[in-house]
Amino acid sequence: MVMKFLLIFLALFVVWIAFVEPYILTTNYGQIKDKNLAGLRVVFVSDLHYKPYEKFRLIRDVKKIQAQNPDIVLFGGDFVNGHKKHSSLNPAVIAEELGKIKSKYGSFAVLGNHDVWHDAYGISKLLKKNNITVLKNSNKKVGDFTIAGVEDMQTQSPNVEKALNNVETPVILLSHTPDIFEQVPDTVNLTLAGHVHGGQVKLPFKGAVFVPSKFGTKYAEGYFNDMGRKMIVTKGVGTSILPIRFLCFPEIVLIEFVD
Repeated sequence: MVMKFLLIFLALFVVWIAFVEPYILTTNYGQIKDKNLAGLRVVFVSDLHYKPYEKFRLIRDVKKIQAQNPDIVLFGGDFVNGHKKHSSLNPAVIAEELGKIKSKYGSFAVLGNHDVWHDAYGISKLLKKNNITVLKNSNKKVGDFTIAGVEDMQTQSPNVEKALNNVETPVILLSHTPDIFEQVPDTVNLTLAGHVHGGQVKLPFKGAVFVPSKFGTKYAEGYFNDMGRKMIVTKGVGTSILPIRFLCFPEIVLIEFVD
């Protein structure tokens, strides 16, 4: 009887971590006090990792993002899944669907390591074609603020100084990985990063089992304020390597700046 119960529990646990939790998309909402950006409503999305059969998830995600009524949409990279083209949904399909999102200031992105492994040039071209501005150690003024973005730390050459060259404050900095935070000056109002997926698997009272960062679990997820330098690290939307999540729900991040 005990063995039967354990087998049932194990089967349900596998179903949960592989087929239920990875597909429950949440909205992580937070307010940040910043008089220079007050009134701005930002949706930040990262690590989408669309697999070949997941167009349904892409369409759902677009609806979810649009429903937040964003002033601007920012993407932290890893639009595609895996290292090889057959392991991902067609980037053209991904870019076209994401390009349907409407906001006051448009959409901006940096590439992630999987995008670079897949085809950095091709993905950048597709995103631009669908009105998503790709930032590569560069910045662009939008209204009364600036969006800056650095290249991926694992596969490219991120340069914070170059990304902030001639920047007009206030500025939001996009980075695929949170490890860049140690290099970010306090002139940046907010850094946004992903990559680490919150660890994907967390243990009760212990936190993430493994986080792909040289800082370990320090920047696994959430909001960080280091003597005025602020960063948000998202748990991301998709999964990588192992297609599972446990106690680490997928999320989009909604940020509302207030005075």
